[in-house]
Parts: sequence; structure tokens; C-alpha cells
Amino acid sequence: QVQLVESGGGLVQPGGSLRLSCVTSGIAFIYYDMAWYRQAPGKERELVASIASETIADGLTIYSDSVKGRFTISRDNTKNTVFLQMNSLQFDDTAVYYCYADGKRIAGDRKYWGQGTQVTVSS
Repeated sequence: QVQLVESGGGLVQPGGSLRLSCVTSGIAFIYYDMAWYRQAPGKERELVASIASETIADGLTIYSDSVKGRFTISRDNTKNTVFLQMNSLQFDDTAVYYCYADGKRIAGDRKYWGQGTQVTVSS
């Protein structure tokens, strides 16, 4: 059974920091590209950051323009976990953040979503 379990969300003041974690199980983590998406109320889900498989694609990272320079995505293949370090948080960062596993580089091309974790930036 595949599971993606996010944690680390919460309430933070503008300018503050949070670190999200996504622990995965049931997938060959090292071969998956991992990503964080977010969805704010009334808006579509959008890509925040992605990190490719280090084994297949050198761990290439991509960031949306809105978070570039403030957020950092990383992965720990020994723990099957992907992280999102979020600094200098702004009101517009308020959203539910979802972990995403993309198996596009391996047979089966499976995709999986976590349940999401709420991040609220408020003074």
C-alpha cells in the first residue's frame, strides 16, 4: 500500500519559517520525482517545487517563480522522505500543501498524492 504522509504545517507569522516533511512508503522512492503542490481557497492547485530522482535525473530541482529564493526542496533517500523548507513566508503562501510522487521515469508511470497539510500565514 502506497502512503505519502505530510507533516509540518501550521500557523506562522509573516516572515516566519516552516519545514514540511513527506514520508513515503510502498514506492521505490529513489526512482521517483517528488514535488510539493499547493492549493489556496478558490484557486487551482499549483506546483511549488519539484526534485527529480537523484538516481536517474541528478536530483534536478525546479521552483515556481513565487517561491524561488525563499523555499528549498530536498530529499533523503535513506528515509524515503522529501522536505520543503519555507522561509520568509508571506500571506499568499497560505494554502494546503500536497506531496506528490511521480513515477514517470520508470515502468508503470504511477502518480501518487498525499492528503495535504495546512499552512496558514497570518499576523
